[in-house]
Amino acid sequence: MDKNLFQDPQAQLQGKGLGRFESSRSAADVAAAGWSILAEDVSLPVAVLALPALQHNLAWMREFAAAYGCLLAPHGKTTMSPALFQAQREAGAWGITLATAPQVEAAFEHGQRRILMANQLVGRRNLDLIADLQARDEDFWFACLVDSASNVDALGRQFAARGQRVRVLLEVGVSGGRTGVRDVAQADAVLEAIARWPQSVALVGVETYEGVLKDEDGIRQLLRQTVAQWRAIAADGGFAETPALLSGAGSAWFDVVAEEFAACAREDGACVVLRPGCYLTHDIGAYQAASVRMQAGNPVAHRMATQLRPALKLWAYVQSRPEPERVIVGLGKRDAAFDAGFPQPDLHHRPGDAAPAAAAVHWQVTAMMDQHAFLQVRAEDDLQVGDLISFDIAHPCLTFDKWRHLLLVDAHQHVIGAVTTHF
Repeated sequence: MDKNLFQDPQAQLQGKGLGRFESSRSAADVAAAGWSILAEDVSLPVAVLALPALQHNLAWMREFAAAYGCLLAPHGKTTMSPALFQAQREAGAWGITLATAPQVEAAFEHGQRRILMANQLVGRRNLDLIADLQARDEDFWFACLVDSASNVDALGRQFAARGQRVRVLLEVGVSGGRTGVRDVAQADAVLEAIARWPQSVALVGVETYEGVLKDEDGIRQLLRQTVAQWRAIAADGGFAETPALLSGAGSAWFDVVAEEFAACAREDGACVVLRPGCYLTHDIGAYQAASVRMQAGNPVAHRMATQLRPALKLWAYVQSRPEPERVIVGLGKRDAAFDAGFPQPDLHHRPGDAAPAAAAVHWQVTAMMDQHAFLQVRAEDDLQVGDLISFDIAHPCLTFDKWRHLLLVDAHQHVIGAVTTHF
């Protein structure tokens, strides 16, 4: 796959994690600069994307989804990077999923024309923003979620006033969870409201978010309720478009969703859309645990015999070693997610050495401050101020949003491009 798919050469870069430029700082300039992370051509800390892992992950997920007859609409809120959106589309994704109206606008402005907003569209200005985008391009395909009659009525009134129709999916939720209807009565109330606005609200599918549940049995029960709701609407001829969407998998449980939705995926009247976001870069937290689970229990993943690979990494310097067993690294909460586990050391490099070595398995980040990470080591470990350490990340979403750009690197840590983010 062409590395140029992963970057916007004209994007202007600014902020942390760059080398020295005499003038402009575009992604094209970065690609031509010939920088090397290991040669210290870049200011650290820096967030990087490993091209070989990105390419592997795109191909892996495409094969996995195809095995179940499912389409992909990756959750773009993970990266909010138009270049990565386009790379996912070029790799066969049906569309892009987003969470807010401004995110939809950012993707639209960068060429995306099939967007599923896996959230409710609420508030006059947010509705106007989407209506404005629909008015600009009649081929723009947009859909959002609904779980209340009042929201449907608000959508109906405002889009009717604009002479437009908005697509919606009924969201099925679970008691104690996040959004989504909880029972048949709530679902019926939403469907009745949709029927009041035939010219301005179009029901095009059913959706759920299984990530609020933590046990597989509960997730499967929710998914089966979602399928039952989809089938009930289909039997009544309630969908405005065919095939009608059935969507889930906005989490690391995408394998379970694919299994439960596979029967619908084989039917002519259904279009099953999976929405995983973190698969592109993977992580050493929830997605790594999911990979282990899938290899053990999912026949498709087991047959593929490979796993997703971490592609998002942070490089930082050893800044201080004030105690024999304590190393302070120039990486903090301003640079990396810490809510789902601290960054995990992956590689260690001393400037001047031929190549980096694997980090010791006992090195462990024990605390983080705004700009510092506390690394627990052993007194005999050969670490000194000025050494470089690469870290894997446990929550890509909350790492991407700390960076205006990320550098694209090859297998040897040579910088070959950059991507920008639009949070």
